This record gives sequence, structure tokens and C-alpha cells, in this order.
Amino acid sequence: MSRPPTFTPPPCAHARTLSTERGDFAVLDAVPAGGAHATALLLPGYTGSKEDFIALLEPLARAGFRVVSVDGRGQYESGWADHPDAYAQGELARDVLAQAAALTGAAEPGGVHLLGHSLGGHIARAAVLADSAPFRSLTLMSSGPAEISPAQQKKAQLLADVLSRWSMAEVWQAMRAMDPPEDADIGDGEDLRRRWMRHDPAQLIATGAQLSREPDRVAELAALPLPVHVISGGSDDVWPVPLLDDMARRLGARRTVIGEAEHSPNTARPLETAAALVSFWESV
Repeated sequence: MSRPPTFTPPPCAHARTLSTERGDFAVLDAVPAGGAHATALLLPGYTGSKEDFIALLEPLARAGFRVVSVDGRGQYESGWADHPDAYAQGELARDVLAQAAALTGAAEPGGVHLLGHSLGGHIARAAVLADSAPFRSLTLMSSGPAEISPAQQKKAQLLADVLSRWSMAEVWQAMRAMDPPEDADIGDGEDLRRRWMRHDPAQLIATGAQLSREPDRVAELAALPLPVHVISGGSDDVWPVPLLDDMARRLGARRTVIGEAEHSPNTARPLETAAALVSFWESV
């Protein structure tokens, strides 16, 4: 679980609803004061939310990028699906395509820099493979070529098992007993608890299973004429860093390793992460 330093957006950003042909999504929309020369759409990871990117918004906007971080369907402040089938990866990818269309319109094809963190990377990849036309580039942040590590698969299965029997409040109490709040958590973890309580358990069960079964689609992605950036911390217990290195090589992608960061460089080292993103986006 990414732990953002705050849930309060910076002055350059505001919380709003993004209306699309596939429904409404909660977003944080950061707009440069002098106008943007490109738009970036940021997708959070498993159990995460748009706030996971909150420390990136100001430095990215300062560099001239409009940045929109989004709660996917069933995450935090976006609406829940009526049926678990709506959380299939293909459906979530179609949500992303609708979000990109709503941000740029038909008049600006190829206008969006797409970034996905962890689970969001797999969803972003599926969206690009379905239709790469709306996108200017793809960044896979701490998101590997296929399924998560065996240890993480066991955790995802355990969470799915307890979510099928316990309430979200009961699961939260159990998780906090094993992983007490950190100093960076606002209100001793109250913001994190509120976010957790508003997630749809069906979304967590469905996407946890996806992470444990994701096939290797690197060759498909490499066949697209789309610039790709693979960025991660210096260590990662979800996908080993050497696996991410190899994925970048297979993709012919830019590779960035953020030192002193693990699975969430976006929260651990936001300024360094933002600088790497700006460098990549400006290069394409």
C-alpha cells in the first residue's frame, strides 16, 4: 500500500469529477499556471488511489504538464461497479481509454502521457494494446512483465479469502495490527483507513487475482511504435528489480532506477521521480 505524505492536494491541483462515456471518475487535476504543453494521466496501484501521486503534482505542473491522477472504478472516491465482471482487466482498460478521450477529445490524438503504478501499469498496458492512438508515451512504474512474485501472490490470495468473510473494517483492523501506522500517515492513518473503507472489496478480489495470473505481454507491447519508460525503486518485493531491468531491455525502453526507494518511488522520492518523468516526457 502506497502511503502518500498527505491527502491534501497542492494549490495547483483541485479535486473534481471526470465525466466519460463509461461513467464518472474522481480525479486530482493539476494545471500549470502558464498553460500545459501536454497532459499526463496517472493510474494508481492495488489498494491505492489518486492521492498516491499527490507529491508529484506540483513539480510536474511546474514543468508545464497538466497532470490528472484518477481513482479507477471501485477505488476510493470513484463509483463501484454493479457486477464483479466490470472489474475484468479489459473493462478497466476501456475505462482508461474513455478517460483519455475525455481529457483530450478527438481533436488531440496521441495527446496523453499514460503512467501506471503497479496494478495500474498492467491496466495501462492493456489500454495501450487495445488502442495506442490516444497516447504519446507509456510509463510503467514498479510494474512488471507478468504475475507478481510468489510471496505477493500468497498475500493477494489471503486478502481475497478474508474479504470474502470479513467486513472491510475487520480486515483493516487486522492489517493495522500487523503493519502499524507510519509517522507520515496523516492522523495516525485515518486518511488511509477512510480510503480503504471506500474501496469496493469486489474490485480488490478481482484485481488481486489479475496480478497473480497476468501473462507476459512484453512482446506485444514492444511491437507498438510507442515510447516506453520503465521506472522503479532500487529494490522491490513485488517484482524483482532484475526482472524490471530485463523487461526494459526487451521493450527497448528508457530505464530509471530511483535510489533509496522501493515499490513506491512516487511517495518515497517524489522529486527525483518527477524529474525522471519530466526528462522522459520532454524527450518524446
